Amino acid sequence: MLKNNAEDTIVAISTPVGEGGIGIVRMSGPRSLKIADGIFLSKDGSKPSKFRTYTTHYGHIVAENRIIDEVILTVMKTPKSYTKEDVVEINCHGGIQAVKKVLDLALKRGARLAEPGEFTRRAFLNGRLDLAQAEAVADVIRAKTEASLKVAMNQLEGELSRSVDAVRQDAIDIASHIEAGIDFPEEGLELGEKKALVKKTEDVVSRLKKLVDSYEEGIVFREGVLAIICGKPNVGKSSLMNLLLKRDRVIVSPLPGTTRDAVEEIINLRGIPIRIVDTAGISETKGAVEKEAVLKSKRYLEMADIVLLMLDASAKIDKRDLDIIKLVKGKKKIVLINKIDLARNRKTGKDEVKALFEKEKVMEVSVEKKRNIKELEDMIADTVFEGRFSQAESAIVSNARHREALDKAYRCMLSVKRELDEELSPELTAIDLREAIFELGLVMGKSVSEDILDRIFERFCIGK
Repeated sequence: MLKNNAEDTIVAISTPVGEGGIGIVRMSGPRSLKIADGIFLSKDGSKPSKFRTYTTHYGHIVAENRIIDEVILTVMKTPKSYTKEDVVEINCHGGIQAVKKVLDLALKRGARLAEPGEFTRRAFLNGRLDLAQAEAVADVIRAKTEASLKVAMNQLEGELSRSVDAVRQDAIDIASHIEAGIDFPEEGLELGEKKALVKKTEDVVSRLKKLVDSYEEGIVFREGVLAIICGKPNVGKSSLMNLLLKRDRVIVSPLPGTTRDAVEEIINLRGIPIRIVDTAGISETKGAVEKEAVLKSKRYLEMADIVLLMLDASAKIDKRDLDIIKLVKGKKKIVLINKIDLARNRKTGKDEVKALFEKEKVMEVSVEKKRNIKELEDMIADTVFEGRFSQAESAIVSNARHREALDKAYRCMLSVKRELDEELSPELTAIDLREAIFELGLVMGKSVSEDILDRIFERFCIGK
């Protein structure tokens, strides 16, 4: 990442490159309006630098008296823009050549190509967003479901920041009392003051724990859950995958071994992004391709958050089934007895299967007849959270960096509580409080290093 230079004017294509209805070239910085003056010809000949802020104008991008494209140009003047700098957005015809030529003209007139996330980085550095809000921008873009979008938008609108800052202000208040006691030891704390301080510390600890604990649910909405369909060959894995996707994604055949590679897609169950994977049937194989497919299936199983283990109701449980059961031991799973429509050939029943598992959920399904598939979808969603999550919660932690900082602050405040209870050295308590306040500040970007900023914004797309 280039070191931020407020004197630079940056430019980038802010829409996916390719054919489309429009393509947007965005500029931000002190020379944005001057560069626009040199390349944009409005219908009445007026210049972008003279346009009122928040106005949109029709015209052409020109170079050497030649029309490059017919465009709509929008002006947003400092300080009321995304970056709090002068911003110009040019809506071109969508297409590789049109947007590239407009970008090249801006670069020739003194702008430089923006780094990934540099527009949002400037919004943070210029005080329009705090760091938690800036990070939420990428989460909004990458949201896979309506629920994950809701979590990201709550963070972008400052719900998490307000919760964290409220805790931080209380920690600062506690610290001020402790520091005053150190500076003026002869005055000391009265019994009532000490009880109030302990109560406030306990409240801070409780609120921090709630935020830290919310990460387990928050990361599910941000990253999704990896659900693996596994079983021996020809048990109905690919057919189940197609049913859950509600389209024919995987080739289905009565011949065993049709699926020779893992197939991954995303489905939306109650707002939860489920990365569902149909794996090759796990069995002893001789061919090199089949062996590699089985090895890949086993690697997926190691990473799985949830396993959908399929058994065949029309066949007895055999060594292959038992071997797979061993592979998924310890994993959160749902056991599916498929092909219950083949009643006359029924050789494996629910009671027999339950005897093999202690606490796992067991469900009978017929993929062929589409029986109990809706119930299976509900069971998958219930298994993810097991009733622990409420989407009404506004402040949810879904970022590993935030979780780490909040957890450190939580542990420091636990130490503060213990030190107050045991009447230990106030100097030690003050150190723990300073550390907690520092970590809470990191969530919102207070005293954050350039290295951390680089790591955060390099994951953004160019143009945002």
